Amino acid sequence: MIRVLIADDSAFMRKILSDLFNRQSDFEVAGTAVNGKDTIEKVKALKPDLLTLDIQMPVMDGLEALAIIMEECPLPVVMVSSMTQAGTDATIRALALGAIDFVGKAGGPISKIDSIENEIITKCRAAATARASKVRTSASESRPLIFIPKQKETPTEPDPPAMRKIEFKRRTTGFVPGQKPTITRIPAASPIVTKPPSTLSSNTSSNKKLVAIGTSTGGPQALQTVITRLPGNLPCGVVVVQHMPAGFTKSLAERLDSISEIAVKEAEHDEIIKDGQVYIAPGNYHLRVVPASGGQRKIALSQEERVGNHRPAVNVMFESVAGIGKNLVSVIMTGMGCDGCEGMKKIKANGGYSIAQDEASCVVYGMPKAVVEAGLADEIKPLTKIAEAIVEAVRR
Repeated sequence: MIRVLIADDSAFMRKILSDLFNRQSDFEVAGTAVNGKDTIEKVKALKPDLLTLDIQMPVMDGLEALAIIMEECPLPVVMVSSMTQAGTDATIRALALGAIDFVGKAGGPISKIDSIENEIITKCRAAATARASKVRTSASESRPLIFIPKQKETPTEPDPPAMRKIEFKRRTTGFVPGQKPTITRIPAASPIVTKPPSTLSSNTSSNKKLVAIGTSTGGPQALQTVITRLPGNLPCGVVVVQHMPAGFTKSLAERLDSISEIAVKEAEHDEIIKDGQVYIAPGNYHLRVVPASGGQRKIALSQEERVGNHRPAVNVMFESVAGIGKNLVSVIMTGMGCDGCEGMKKIKANGGYSIAQDEASCVVYGMPKAVVEAGLADEIKPLTKIAEAIVEAVRR
């Protein structure tokens, strides 16, 4: 039985949600709360398995309450608020604070819940199985890394007549540590592609490295931990698929960009991939990496059919980059299901490198588990060590 606490300042919404959960055989309403302060007190007193939390509430709003709850008594939280559609920034902040998922009220604060009943129950049922933990990021863990190119070994001379100083020519990457690269925004063409674009192969793509990251439930918080530690002078691009509806990925990218040394943006169709830049797939669009002129690579977006009920899908992105071979560093992080596993098989068949998040640090150990159990992970790392593993893999 899943004991749920409902926090909403509207008596009407508390009644509607209570009736909805009480109709389910596997849910029990442990109690209700009318504001953020009341929510914190009820969480500590009732110890529910799950919390549904509104954002706009008197006395203390949902975001303030969430921050305290995740620090003092963490539990799975699903945001149910009218702001989760209109106020995407608030939703992204809630996910960064540790909320598992979100549902937008249809039509505003006093809404017809019957139009999203299935979504609420499905997401709450899944969230109740997730691992909630304190959002811990020490100063040392959050400090961005600095990319130091690997120097080539020079042959030693036998019996040198005397000690001599050898000056190594410094390899330049065109980036200054601590400085974000200039982003040239390319006007987006129509991102609707009816046929899959040509894919990369080791023969047609450049020898430059590429990092590809796939994640789902718990991903916004995981991406914040990883991306904020990536160095601004990373000598390659990073492409990311995060399962998220349209309208939210832009806010996610802007938030990450504001707190990271490496530049972060929502990907655009036909955009050339640049070093020191993270590209997040827009919600409701598949992202592929395809060849561009001069040995470069670019982004291709499309609205083809969902793959595994996902658009964007990690498998679609992974399959498009598999041909890069040994110059690919792939990462699979927290999320439900197994999206990314089939694509990872192709990555490994082509000699790519793979990093999987470990079970203990995952909100949901689903996508990484599928990769690990299939024997496809070269490294299994806790969340706080993934950025370091990426930098080391790129450096090799």
